[in-house]
Amino acid sequence: MTTSRSRGALAHLAVLPAVGVALLVAVLVTTVAFATPSDADTTWSVVPANADGPDGRSVIDLELAGGQQVVEHVAVINRSTQPVDFAIDANDGYLTSKGYFDMRPSDAKPTDGGSWIAVPEKVTIAAGATSVVPVTVSIPQNATPGDHPAGVTASLETVSGQVRVQNRVGVRLNIRVTGDYVAKVAVTDVQAEYTGSWNPFAAGSVEVTYTVANVGNVRLVTDNRVLTSTFVGENNWSDPSAAKARELMPGGSRTFVARVPGAWPLGPIGTTVTAIPSPAGKPIPGADAQRMAIDTTVWALPWPQFALLVLLILGSFAIRLVAAWRRKRIEQLIMRHSKGTPQKA
Repeated sequence: MTTSRSRGALAHLAVLPAVGVALLVAVLVTTVAFATPSDADTTWSVVPANADGPDGRSVIDLELAGGQQVVEHVAVINRSTQPVDFAIDANDGYLTSKGYFDMRPSDAKPTDGGSWIAVPEKVTIAAGATSVVPVTVSIPQNATPGDHPAGVTASLETVSGQVRVQNRVGVRLNIRVTGDYVAKVAVTDVQAEYTGSWNPFAAGSVEVTYTVANVGNVRLVTDNRVLTSTFVGENNWSDPSAAKARELMPGGSRTFVARVPGAWPLGPIGTTVTAIPSPAGKPIPGADAQRMAIDTTVWALPWPQFALLVLLILGSFAIRLVAAWRRKRIEQLIMRHSKGTPQKA
């Protein structure tokens, strides 16, 4: 399910009350969505359904051949105390830069999976009632194999003065066209930068920036790992963030930043970025995802250690000079004392 706001031709800025914003953010990551327009207490949710009503699914997964057609359903639940006219819309799906699913704006013409979906333009639902909306998915005969994400939303538009706000709540459709599946990633734009410590007894860190792109035709998740190595040892880094589990759509990419600690500045530091992909969701028979690794090298010179060594050498030299001067001074004092003392016959 997804939700978004789009501004109309007269719109300049739309501000929702705190409750409405919280709900809209929540539906980005949950499966049951509620929305609240700014000027009314209208709330609604949209969930996958069969012809009889909600069926407990969180998303609609379809695997169809080119030329095949199927009728799915979504249930639009009006949780308010008044009848509401909802606009129904289908469009292409995509992932945001943070890896969350979203849909193209309702005024954008779908070009992929969204264009294969037929839904009624509008549905009127009585207060507290549920309407089951048919969703007809027709795969073109020449559709390319792989994943074509899309979504269906029920939206309500409100106008206040010169501002028009569209609240959308919807259901995600994972449309997969059968054929030759390709699970493949590319690692690009690898950059490494060393950050040292002025403490000669502390190691520095290597910050690695890299981009993982899905160059196959099915949704993937990747396990990303970074290895740095010098002639005295190696350090590993594995992505601990929640972004690790977020998928990559075919054609999509995401940039990651890793900081690998424990690197000593001993000249060249070899850095290897490895992306280990796997299909998102259920395993795909016959689609073996191959890991991809890219190497780069960053140089780090031991300036703090050099400075410490120079200080030690200078200090040792100074100590020896002082010691020599003191020995010479003592010898001079002894000689003077010997000359001033009368000798016994």
